[in-house]
Amino acid sequence: MSIDPTAGISAQISWVYTHDLESTAGFYAQALGLECVRAEGRARVFRVTGGAHIGICEAFADRVVEAKGGMISLVVENVDACYDNLLARGVEIESPPHHLQQFGIRTFFLRDPNGYVIEFQQFE
Repeated sequence: MSIDPTAGISAQISWVYTHDLESTAGFYAQALGLECVRAEGRARVFRVTGGAHIGICEAFADRVVEAKGGMISLVVENVDACYDNLLARGVEIESPPHHLQQFGIRTFFLRDPNGYVIEFQQFE
């Protein structure tokens, strides 16, 4: 008998770590406009959409603030409108929206206060 390993999964959280919880949480709330749905001591959870979340946690034990090798990609309906909205909020963005032909997307990138890459992308 086979059991579905994903049975019962109701949500997803991608965690990033920080040494300054308040500043980082402020970035995700004010700059990106995400709703904080859980605040517990040294951690905050922000809803991206439905059951998808970004968690911010103060580094502890063997957790490190290390932005190499990964990124958070947020899929939007209109990448240019999103870019304009973030610019109006004063968010520092690495480059204007551009096409990545090999992936069939229009995209731009920014970094959170800890250096984690956040991509905004629109499928073409």
